[in-house]
Amino acid sequence: MSTVEEVPITRPVAAPKGRKLTPAVWVGLVFAGLLVISLVRVITGAANLDSVGAIQSAIIAAVPIAMAGLSGLWSERAGVVNIGLEGMMILGTFGAGWAGYQWGPWAGVAFGMICGVLGGLLLGLAAITFGVDHIIAGVAISIVAPGLTLFLSQLLFANAPGGGDQQSPPVKGVYQITIPGLSDWLTTLQGRGIFLISDLAGLVGGSVTGLSVLTVLAVILIAASGYVLWRTRFGLRLRSVGEAPYAAESLGVNVVRYKYYGVIISGAMSGFAGAFLVVGQNYINGQTAGRGFIGLASLIFGNWRPGGMAAGALLFGYTDGVRLFDTDGTAMRAFLLLVTVALVLVAVLQIRRGQLAVGAVALLIAALALLWFLLTTSLPGQLVTAAPYAITLLVMGLASQRLRPPKADGMTYRKGGH
Repeated sequence: MSTVEEVPITRPVAAPKGRKLTPAVWVGLVFAGLLVISLVRVITGAANLDSVGAIQSAIIAAVPIAMAGLSGLWSERAGVVNIGLEGMMILGTFGAGWAGYQWGPWAGVAFGMICGVLGGLLLGLAAITFGVDHIIAGVAISIVAPGLTLFLSQLLFANAPGGGDQQSPPVKGVYQITIPGLSDWLTTLQGRGIFLISDLAGLVGGSVTGLSVLTVLAVILIAASGYVLWRTRFGLRLRSVGEAPYAAESLGVNVVRYKYYGVIISGAMSGFAGAFLVVGQNYINGQTAGRGFIGLASLIFGNWRPGGMAAGALLFGYTDGVRLFDTDGTAMRAFLLLVTVALVLVAVLQIRRGQLAVGAVALLIAALALLWFLLTTSLPGQLVTAAPYAITLLVMGLASQRLRPPKADGMTYRKGGH
């Protein structure tokens, strides 16, 4: 009589999840960063390293980068690579300039977003409907948009009061939030140069002085995007078409529709980013200055997550904002010391993860930055201009070694074609 050997039933072991940073950890990281900046300020005497004005400039510089990154987040979570962020931002700047000087800043924001949506629909038509390679479609938008907006500006702004061939008439600004009494007190406290206390006052003071309503709206959009994408049924379906479109199709999800949702929202966010640059100033040809591509880099740095993307945007915004507010050149030299500290931390993290080669490169560059700091008293003007881009991309490139993009990002989808 034969017997059947019983095979023990085993349950699949869940893969360990990455540890999420709690709010307390985030607060601790911000405090540690502020402590490092305070030490560098004391060592170098760079008073503008975290002054109220520098923080204000940093926030203004970070918002369009963050909104461009948020734009890429929506499209790429839906499986559509969006290299056309820069072009959509350019369309947004023109739309905001054209409508803003005629009907006010909020009309400019709305029309800028509409122009961005048109860019998103163009990307969707090419990449989703006709199956054009996503990279080619995005690059085409970024090439066509500057020429189109330049032609339209010459047509519509040349004879407008205060306009010109390459710029629109001025657009009024929106309401800015300043807390009476508190802002002045924090500015005074920051100017006293007290270790850590003045730095904290500069950070808070810059955040509550002349804060544009558009900045508050941008923060709300980032937080709302995170909630919608990871806490709602709509967000789950949209992310599913970016991870496994044919599996989503088998469950009844209209993949094409959700991909179009992604690129439409993406275009609106890019248009908002462009409008932010125009409101309170005017449309100027070439005013995006590559911020769409930096936004894409922030998205990758943040591992396709809103919080990480915002952190990357703040990194660029801080370096660029301090550069714009730095009057004596000491702050940009102090950045060499900050870069040294940041790269040492990156090296330690990468070595702990087993990325020995990346850690060694980070340590080598940190040593060179420290040597440069010790041997120089000022930086060339051309390098100061390029410093925000170089510092941001350097830190992002060395820190982003464990990326996890959506699995179907950039894949051509055909209904029933699996």
